[in-house]
Amino acid sequence: MKLAEKITALAVMTAITAASAAAVFNGNFFRNMADISSEKLLEGGFADELAEKTADSFPFAKELRAVAAEIGAKAGEPVVNRVYISEDRLLSADEYSLSAADNCTAAVNAFSAGYEGAVYFTAVPTSTGIYGDSLPSYLLPVTEKQLTERIYEGMSSDIRKIDAYTILKNLSENYIYYRSDTKWTSYGAYCVYRTVIQKLGFIPVPYDKYAIRHVTDSYRGNLYNRTGYMESRADILDIYEYDDGTEIISCTGIDSQGVSHEISLYDMEAAESENPYDLYLGEPMEFVEIKTTVNNEKALLVIGDETADCFIPFLTKHYSEIAIASADNFEQVLEKYTDTKKYEQTLFILGMEHIAENYRGE
Repeated sequence: MKLAEKITALAVMTAITAASAAAVFNGNFFRNMADISSEKLLEGGFADELAEKTADSFPFAKELRAVAAEIGAKAGEPVVNRVYISEDRLLSADEYSLSAADNCTAAVNAFSAGYEGAVYFTAVPTSTGIYGDSLPSYLLPVTEKQLTERIYEGMSSDIRKIDAYTILKNLSENYIYYRSDTKWTSYGAYCVYRTVIQKLGFIPVPYDKYAIRHVTDSYRGNLYNRTGYMESRADILDIYEYDDGTEIISCTGIDSQGVSHEISLYDMEAAESENPYDLYLGEPMEFVEIKTTVNNEKALLVIGDETADCFIPFLTKHYSEIAIASADNFEQVLEKYTDTKKYEQTLFILGMEHIAENYRGE
């Protein structure tokens, strides 16, 4: 028996032992285990199969996924729950479809056609988009670069397209993405902000003007949650502070139930919660309106997903008013909460993960 086969067999024994105390009376676990064929044990893919089959079938499923991830990585099967375990970081191996690009483009073009102001668009790659060269090619039949190019090619010529991919790819040696999450870090967001804000007509705040505060160095993100792989390094959540006299007058969020909340750019309590990334703008809102002491009467509309959350604070130094509409069903959100004629500029800032999931169609 080959070494990988021995380790795989050991994985079965370990997994069943670890689960037995909690699952002995849980028929779902054993039914799911029975579905994993003997061929899977020998040909590879055991760790991924086991992680999927035990997703929520018993109380210790999370712990078992961690066991599957650790043993799978050591056995040369580094894909667990569609997450690739590399030496330096976790990377999503979710597959994309070019139809998502076409559907996203159609939605943005439709908005632009009925909007009187200037539209700017940037698609923000996930960590896989920047570091995915280390993944086997069969895992990603469509790359994020291909998806991004397809989006931009189909977009109306009057939409200003901002190439975040090239900016971030050129800075890939820096800490621009979390090791355990698909999203960019605040520094990654800052690097793109420098280009975006110039396109919008302003001079960016120099990096050395910011005081950078490390809020937590124990953040483990969405890819860690999918694998439980404890050998992945924890990440740092930062906030960028620049005291130029500009202040936030108000920051109001409206949730999915239509209830209004006073929120802040940074929810410090969230850093210690089950969702530490809610540090940026707090819990998800359908619509957020920020008013500042910037005395230029300029208003910006941002349409974005959670990728935009850590990006927004950089914009507050340049506008007297910023509105953020959730990219989920943004047409309905805008219709309910604002008049787009108020804004001379609209910035779409969408993560590739959001595009792939929300525009994939049937």
